Amino acid sequence: MNTVTQPIVAALFTLLTALTSFAVSASDAEEFAEANAAWARVLTSHVDERGRVDFAAIAESPDDLKRYVEVVASYGPESNPGDFSEPNQVLAYHANTYNALAMWGVIERDIPDGFTSFFKRASFFKFRSVNIDGSKTNLYDYENKVIRPLDEPRMHFVLNCMVRDCPRLPQQPFTADDLENELQQASLEFFSEERKLSVDHDKREIWVSAILDFYTVDFVSSGKARDLPTYINPFLEAPLPADYKVKYVEYDWRINAQP
Repeated sequence: MNTVTQPIVAALFTLLTALTSFAVSASDAEEFAEANAAWARVLTSHVDERGRVDFAAIAESPDDLKRYVEVVASYGPESNPGDFSEPNQVLAYHANTYNALAMWGVIERDIPDGFTSFFKRASFFKFRSVNIDGSKTNLYDYENKVIRPLDEPRMHFVLNCMVRDCPRLPQQPFTADDLENELQQASLEFFSEERKLSVDHDKREIWVSAILDFYTVDFVSSGKARDLPTYINPFLEAPLPADYKVKYVEYDWRINAQP
């Protein structure tokens, strides 16, 4: 090969490599879009208005849920950063993926009654492996090492581990284009539920979901329960009494299955 043709061949090789990379990326993005559509079918078909799941029906026909789980095992913001250039694309991916993997875990466990003991929770969240975006992890580390560092506390009001005191599971996937509204509406709904927030004026107590106990530092930098009303108040019509004691509702770890 002479010195004239060498640069031409090199340029053609570079162009071919770029085109091949683009084709692979486009194919991955198309597969992810199809997987999102499959996840949408799961939610619309098997989740009721109260967020309860028909796990038995999903277990009988798991293909759509399995499809989503298989695709996100190797595709996501780390492996394909060009497809997740906006923060809301990343957040929507993680919200949907966490929820789908939790649902898949319940199916894998033959639909348990719940995670009502420390050992059951450890088995499900810490010692059950999941594959996400090219890496093996578990739901506990996924939430604490990947999702929480994204610094969006409202994610706690959309992540659902399939038990009764989780935020309501919606009947459609979270979307990057509308995520700000979806996060805000989920937060407003969360604090409108008596089980998640109530005030006992006789005892001068504010009772909040244990989610705010688990992750207090995500909501208020002090990490102190007494400061939680400053985070909660913007989601309420009337502010919480400033001098009331904040207490936590015991978390219901029973599976949130349809009757």
